[in-house]
Amino acid sequence: MNVAALKAFCRRLPATQERLLEAPYNILVYSVGGKNFAWFKTSEPERWRFSFRTTPERFLELTDMPGVKPARYMARHRWVTVVDVAAFPPAYLRELVRWSHAQAAAGLTRRRRTALGLAP
Repeated sequence: MNVAALKAFCRRLPATQERLLEAPYNILVYSVGGKNFAWFKTSEPERWRFSFRTTPERFLELTDMPGVKPARYMARHRWVTVVDVAAFPPAYLRELVRWSHAQAAAGLTRRRRTALGLAP
């Protein structure tokens, strides 16, 4: 899976919003109901590195994989960064992003989830 395909996948998840945070952040953020579930770094030297939230068990598993490291400033919240998206197994990456999206949606109030057309 390349960066363009992953960006398209993130956009297709239910009620997803995409926004670009300009300099000094330079981050393309994907969120649901205002809660972030993934982002890409858009500036050098970390251009197109992809970060998302994961479970405590998977955090340990993923950070032991080559090309995956704890996300800067967000590792304490169990976010990881995939350095090269193309080298990561696509089906596993889609599963992880779906989980991150579901966790962000679960953090919304029932009223907000209903308003966004998500299952309560």
